[in-house]
Amino acid sequence: MVCARAALGAGALWAAAWGVLLLTAPAGAQRGRKKVVHVLEGESGSVVVQTAPGQVVSHRGGTIVLPCRYHYEAAAHDHDGVRLKWTKVVDPLAFADVFVALGPQHRAFGSYRGRAELQGDGPGDASLVLRNVTLQDYGRYECEVTNELEDDTGMVKLDLEGVVFPYHPRGGRYKLTFTEAQRACAEQDGILASAEQLHAAWRDGLDWCNAGWLRDGSVQYPVSQPREPCGGLGGAGSAGTGGGGGGASGGVRNYGYRHNAEERYDAFCFTSNLPGRVFFLKPLRPVPFSGAARACAARGAAVAKVGQLFAAWKLQLLDRCTAGWLADGSARYPIVNPRARCGGRRPGVRSLGFPDATRRLFGVYCYRAPGAPDPAPGGWGWGWAGGGGWAGGARDPAAWTPLRV
Repeated sequence: MVCARAALGAGALWAAAWGVLLLTAPAGAQRGRKKVVHVLEGESGSVVVQTAPGQVVSHRGGTIVLPCRYHYEAAAHDHDGVRLKWTKVVDPLAFADVFVALGPQHRAFGSYRGRAELQGDGPGDASLVLRNVTLQDYGRYECEVTNELEDDTGMVKLDLEGVVFPYHPRGGRYKLTFTEAQRACAEQDGILASAEQLHAAWRDGLDWCNAGWLRDGSVQYPVSQPREPCGGLGGAGSAGTGGGGGGASGGVRNYGYRHNAEERYDAFCFTSNLPGRVFFLKPLRPVPFSGAARACAARGAAVAKVGQLFAAWKLQLLDRCTAGWLADGSARYPIVNPRARCGGRRPGVRSLGFPDATRRLFGVYCYRAPGAPDPAPGGWGWGWAGGGGWAGGARDPAAWTPLRV
């Protein structure tokens, strides 16, 4: 099999005639952005594939078109004999099947079943429509077009709107192997961030002086305000704005690829748009961590995860100057509009760490999934009728009754 892409020299590629097609995703899928797809026609092969330059951007729950078009000498061959195949790059030399089409026969694989289909916008269109985008869909995809003798491929990068957040569990810092970091991010409604996502977060102001795993197995950390305890004032190992030394402007410090089963670090996680809503619940009596789940359940919700709180802060502009329990036992609060009484001059999600679950009492941040009813509309929660105080947490939560909050 001869690869038409290999046969196209640089001179032939630029000398080829090309047409331009404006490709737009369904309403709202690409936030009004249009991708220009160049369809190249050369003399060195009968199949020539071109995808959109750059990347396409979506969010969790959205619909996106991964653009791919090909030129094919229909006079010489039957279009029904063309095989279209989409794969996802999971490692530099590893691919996972996404979608295959040969004539009228179409098949999606794995988690893409029921979500992926060809756009089918006329001859030469191999674009893939991906619905209900998930965090795991982030990454690079290869579009391959094959006939009996030749093939060609094009690459599309799917990026997601979202937020990167540093994470370590209750056990303390630098406790996670690579696999444990993957699991920790998943438990907090996220995935391990990519190096590109961490670099973008650094450019947006993320400053964190603890190294964490990334999805490619490297260990890095972003420093916006250079200081000696955080890798010094720049120098080697810092990726700054220009990709070189961070200098006085800081940078992303890079430890390189580490032994993923033996070495332990924190994690940098990534999450995207929330389909539901995060809200703060303050009962009549402050609740210990053991009572947080029951308090949220009374409002048709669950205790929010760390990633859900970060997504609500970044994408839904949740701003609350009151600490509350989260599902991992930590206490945090989101600040969009910084003020002196709320932890400093910069926006962000403030953390009080992991307080003693039996002694430190807060409200709780809850997450209600879309379509879930609120069984206590109008501000109802759970507590004890008749007052009497908290009594050191001795009262049995099973005896709670509905009370207005």
